[in-house]
Amino acid sequence: MDCGSGGGGLGASGSGGDHDSSDLSRRKKPYHRHTAHQIQRLESMFKECPHPDEKQRLQLSRELGLAPRQIKFWFQNRRTQMKAQHERADNSALRAENDKIRCENIAIREALKNVICPSCGGPPANEDSYFDDQKMRMENAQLKEELDRVSSIAAKYIGRPISQLPPVQPVHISSLDFRMASFDGYGVGAGPSLDLDLLPGSSSSMPNLPFQPVVISDIDKSLMSDISANAMEELLRLLQTNEPLWIKSTNDGKDALNLESYERIFPKPNNTHFKSPNIRVEASRDSGVVIMNGLALVDMFMDSNKWLELFPTIVSIAKTIEVISPGMLGTHSGSLQLMYEELQVLSPLVPTREFYTLRYCQQIEQGLWAIVNVSYDLPQFASQCRSHRLPSGCLIQDMPNGYSKVTWLEHVEIEDKTPIHRLYRDLVHSGSAFGAERWLTTLQRMCEWFACLMVSSTSTRDLGGVIPSPDGKRSMMKLAQRMVNNFCTSVGTSNSHRSTTLSGSNEIGVRVTVHKSSDPGQPNGIVLSAATTFWLPVSPQNVFNFFKDERTRPQWDVLSNGNAVQEVAHIANGSHPGNCISVLRAFNTSHNNMLILQESCIDSSGSLVVYCPVDLPAINVAMSGEDPSYIPLLPSGFTITPDGHLEQGDGASTSSSTGHGRSSGGSLITVAFQILVSSLPSAKLNLDSVTIVNNLIGTTVQQIKAALNCPSS
Repeated sequence: MDCGSGGGGLGASGSGGDHDSSDLSRRKKPYHRHTAHQIQRLESMFKECPHPDEKQRLQLSRELGLAPRQIKFWFQNRRTQMKAQHERADNSALRAENDKIRCENIAIREALKNVICPSCGGPPANEDSYFDDQKMRMENAQLKEELDRVSSIAAKYIGRPISQLPPVQPVHISSLDFRMASFDGYGVGAGPSLDLDLLPGSSSSMPNLPFQPVVISDIDKSLMSDISANAMEELLRLLQTNEPLWIKSTNDGKDALNLESYERIFPKPNNTHFKSPNIRVEASRDSGVVIMNGLALVDMFMDSNKWLELFPTIVSIAKTIEVISPGMLGTHSGSLQLMYEELQVLSPLVPTREFYTLRYCQQIEQGLWAIVNVSYDLPQFASQCRSHRLPSGCLIQDMPNGYSKVTWLEHVEIEDKTPIHRLYRDLVHSGSAFGAERWLTTLQRMCEWFACLMVSSTSTRDLGGVIPSPDGKRSMMKLAQRMVNNFCTSVGTSNSHRSTTLSGSNEIGVRVTVHKSSDPGQPNGIVLSAATTFWLPVSPQNVFNFFKDERTRPQWDVLSNGNAVQEVAHIANGSHPGNCISVLRAFNTSHNNMLILQESCIDSSGSLVVYCPVDLPAINVAMSGEDPSYIPLLPSGFTITPDGHLEQGDGASTSSSTGHGRSSGGSLITVAFQILVSSLPSAKLNLDSVTIVNNLIGTTVQQIKAALNCPSS
């Protein structure tokens, strides 16, 4: 792999330095951490003299055993850090002042509403009524332009006017609060509109999120420590023992837990955590090598934000509720946290799994760590969770050249409140949907991604000769990473995200949600998200190749409007050739300043193809190495998952194969679109937009089936 040389340095700490291209060679040298004594002496000197001269730097270097260049770089970095701290303090003060002025403004506006005319005792005359009318006319004109634009795109994509589309099933929205809105004379239909301020996901009525802070007593903390220690003992035994606890499955060769032996070796007061008869136990174990050192892995696993960043396709939400014990500085050994997380399959048909988890890290010996996850029952949330995690986790062993061997264990009890959808029944009941193999293959792929992010190479084969610098490559990778994370959030079924479901399943099972978007990095306005999952008798590898191939893209992509596309930039981010980031340009289109950013990724558990239109100036900002976090993204895309059957689907030689030699028959494909239906924050959602999105999804599915020679029903 071209990017493999960068994997070993992820967990290292440097003494700092300039970031220009002349320092590329020095970045490849080993980094060294300063000792506590060195840092204490440097901090003391910094307080006395933030800008030491050359004589003072030489004296410090002799005293501390550091090179003068290291002393110089340390002071440069410390001054930069101090400047950033001052700027943050100034920003906080300005924000506080801004909030104060805003509150005063609101109070004045409220007071003006109650002003009484001294002459007649009635409300004062509104001198701004003319301007209010003008504002309404302008908003109506913009709404008409938005509707015309969406209708034009849909008509080009579908091939006939919107009025000729077949009717869809009625949207089941009786539980929502509507009011009739008529925009006669402005081209907008007089259908029902939805006031988003009344939705549960709106900013005015935030839901009661399940990971809010809780009060934990000292007795609870002591109990948590005991539970974690016992869970760690069980985890280590399960990871390091084969028979009789684990036996090889005759179907796929995977490790299968012998429940009789397990219950005999680890007796529990009750057989299951739940009392319902609809209880399933899922247990799986897998091991493999990843391109990241052990300490860096531990650091990411014990940080809920980094954990979410590492597993965006599996972890929907991850929050640290409370740190029970911080552990040893630098190694995390002894660290104990109470966390909340939701795990997902990227499909609207599979509900998320919620866990309140104790996560405990222990360094077994030099270069060997164990991290255990075990459910902890909080009384105030006991009725919400229908998933209970028995001791699960991983063993991380350092290897040469910055690699690590990871052995992963997943062991859960699940209470199915509703039957699993027939499309995912085999995949979920086999344990593959949330099993150890999926976690490990995702970890291997993401570690390759981070290794490529750290590589300073400027190979034209990787960059297509378009991205000029390593900083530009990293900026593009960060932009694509945010795009994929946004896509995974839009597809997931978590109830904690700020969106409201408008329609459940119609004849093709489309799930439509709506939310107001105001976050940085997303376009402001009303966003509709629509997703559906369907099955095809085609291998996952062939489906992935179909979506990734530029020559077949016009058969399904609404952004290309039937035009051919060309890859103008390419960044490899993994050892598999399908793991890459591309910038695409459509031919014969009037939107010459609009490009398509796309990331594709594949491993044995499934694959993704996510794309998003980005205008040329924004792409240039990212390619130049500037911060891409404020570039607005509204991605769409596809997820492809093996259907869980063992038989061969289409007989192709390129059928998907897991690391155990198991072949998968057909594919489960999730199609997801996100559409900005209005950029006006005060606009009401016209429900005709839901009909248009439903038709777009349905037509896309039919075109995919036709292109892959599959029956339409």
